Amino acid sequence: MAEQLAGIVLAAGEGRRLRPLTELRPKPLCPVGNVPLVDHALNRLRPLTGEGPANLAVNAFHHAEQIREHCEGRATVAVEPGAEALGTAGGVANLLPWLNGRHALVTNADQYLPGGLRGFVEGWDGERCRLLCLPDETKRDFTTSEGRPVRYVGACLLPWHLIKHLKPKPTGLYEVLWRQQLADGLLDLWVLPEDDVAIDCGTPADYLQANLHASKGENVVGAGAEVIGEITASVVWDGAFVGPEEKLKHQVRAGSRERRVTVAG
Repeated sequence: MAEQLAGIVLAAGEGRRLRPLTELRPKPLCPVGNVPLVDHALNRLRPLTGEGPANLAVNAFHHAEQIREHCEGRATVAVEPGAEALGTAGGVANLLPWLNGRHALVTNADQYLPGGLRGFVEGWDGERCRLLCLPDETKRDFTTSEGRPVRYVGACLLPWHLIKHLKPKPTGLYEVLWRQQLADGLLDLWVLPEDDVAIDCGTPADYLQANLHASKGENVVGAGAEVIGEITASVVWDGAFVGPEEKLKHQVRAGSRERRVTVAG
């Protein structure tokens, strides 16, 4: 199946909940463990799809030029046209000419999955949509055939015979594909072990949590950052500054010496 797969990173989101961090750089370029989120996403696709622009694509809308520049030479970057983001289904549809008959392995740029996608493709029939899920009693997206509540964690396998009909207009994968497959009992829910880690880095708290998991609880300090004050369980972006009078705890510091941007996690 791997030779028929192409990888897509969904990276068009605005990242409103991560403001003001996403006023400095697009959410896919926000680092976790000093590695941009979009790089984490490409790294988990690569073992299953192969490398390079022929096998990997990134859809972009907000701050598209920054994402294009960052991914140049490593992935095809498809900038969504128009004044409105296309959503998850529309974003895939925008890449149909590039897919050219291949199945799509899709992952969200803002999902932190330190375990990668090991085993996810194994046994897939190439006919049904397969969704990566984690057991979750409180954030239920779906229920398995055994009655187990699960949460979707930002990766899916989409067969060509279904996605070839998608249109490049603002639509979501749930609305145009998954809801009907769910109703027909066809949706393939692939469930991770309960102790696996999957963090949607959509909020400052979750973004900080992902960083601290990547660092095993240590502070994360980027290249060129200057930390003179005290930091505890915090993230300091590359080039950022923490002054001698400052004490940061469970916070993210970004920006520069002149423009210090701080977000509580």
